[in-house]
Amino acid sequence: MKTRGFEIVTIYRGGDVHLPERKTGASTGYDFAAAEAVDIAPGEGKLVPTGVKAYMRADEVLLIYIRSSAAFKKHLMLMNGVGVIDADYYGNAENEGHILIPVFNYGHAPVHIAAGERVAQGIFTSYLTVDGDTAGYGAARTGGFGSTGA
Repeated sequence: MKTRGFEIVTIYRGGDVHLPERKTGASTGYDFAAAEAVDIAPGEGKLVPTGVKAYMRADEVLLIYIRSSAAFKKHLMLMNGVGVIDADYYGNAENEGHILIPVFNYGHAPVHIAAGERVAQGIFTSYLTVDGDTAGYGAARTGGFGSTGA
C-alpha cells in the first residue's frame, strides 16, 4: 500500500518531468521543478506547472514553499505565502491533482523560469483536528486548484 509520494500527471507523461526529490540526507523539502518554461513580468503572477501530483495519508498535508534561491536571486515569492496541498487533491476530476506553483515577480526585471528549473519545495506533515470535527463526512472534492472555496 502506498503511503506518500509523487507521480506524473497524465498530460505530462512521456515528457521530461522531474519528480520532486530531496537533495541531501538532511534536506526537509522535496524540490519541485517547472514542467515547462514560464516568463513572469515584473509585478505579475503566474502558475508554474510541475507536471506532478502527490499522494499521502488522509491526516497529512503537503506544504509548498518558495526555494530560497528563487526568492533571493530571482525576486520571486509564492502568491499565497504557503501552498497547501490536501490529501484529497490527489486524483480530483478537474486536474488529476496537478500541483501548480503560484509565483509572483516582485522584482523590476522579467524572470524566466526554464523547464526543469527548481522553484519550490514541499514538506509533508501531519495535522491535528478539533473534537467534533465532521469534515470528511460530506461530499468528496471534485475540483482542482482552489476548489474548496471562493
